Amino acid sequence: MTDNKNMTENDINKLASTIVNKMMRLKTMEAWFDHVRDTELATTSDYQDLQISKEDEALGEAAKLMTLMNLFQEREEYEKCAIVKRRLDAVNKILKNL
Repeated sequence: MTDNKNMTENDINKLASTIVNKMMRLKTMEAWFDHVRDTELATTSDYQDLQISKEDEALGEAAKLMTLMNLFQEREEYEKCAIVKRRLDAVNKILKNL
């Protein structure tokens, strides 16, 4: 399928099937989340109770820093990029040592 103007019936069916599959997965995930969100454990536990590993914590920090780096680059705030880059390097060093 190279030209969207000349899609065959088979191409259209494949595309429709792909879209429906993705929608079903999203709907299933949404139902699961709604169910889990309302359980007693989820409603009585605190964020600190998650017992996040050092690796997961470092990966989360790296993701946050990369997001900030992208925001600052888009705004052309390069001084902030340099500060975030130093922190990201430190987090990457932590991840390497785990």
